[in-house]
Amino acid sequence: MAQRPRRRRRRGGPAQITAKLAIPFVGEISGTWEPADAERGAAWELYLELVTRVSVQELDRDEGFLREALSSFYSFFNTTREILHRYGPEVAPPLAPGHVSFGVLAVTVLNRVLRPLLATWHPRLTAYESQRPPGRDPVAHERQWEHAEALRTEIAAVRQTLVSLARTLQKVADVSDLIDLPEPWAPQSSETGHPPPLVRAVLTLPAPESVRCRRRFGLTV
Repeated sequence: MAQRPRRRRRRGGPAQITAKLAIPFVGEISGTWEPADAERGAAWELYLELVTRVSVQELDRDEGFLREALSSFYSFFNTTREILHRYGPEVAPPLAPGHVSFGVLAVTVLNRVLRPLLATWHPRLTAYESQRPPGRDPVAHERQWEHAEALRTEIAAVRQTLVSLARTLQKVADVSDLIDLPEPWAPQSSETGHPPPLVRAVLTLPAPESVRCRRRFGLTV
């Protein structure tokens, strides 16, 4: 039997896109991006970092851990710098007015979005964490912080910028959507052909409650 030829992914991507990123509480940066090959490679690496981190996952108000979110941002900051170092000047060429590059977008996000957030909130949260009594649950302690809601609001704004950056990088890297992935269904009951009772109960809940329950019970519905 003859083997089917392998399907080869076409190389390259769009020759030009319009990039636009909102900078929380400041404004926006936008321009035309004509990516070089090195920028496409860097775009894929940074895109992969973004979609596999808590930094682009929505943090519901009654769940999540603010410290985890800040740690993810800090780690992403360092990883982005490593990518810039590795690819070098090719990802930050001289540009005409109205144009942007991988380097421009990446450094803007680092210096105008992540650095202000981390510089302001990392020491404040650390100081509050140092006051946690022995034996007290860290999450419960964090949620009683008087500034928790303000930090959560700023994290949500930063997340929107990072999601927008990820979408832009996805276009340049010419890859599929790895952020809004379809959710697999739980296996059906072998006896009835229907989802198990717990899954059925979760499915009947309003959307926000359903999502929280899925995460809590580890369900993929």
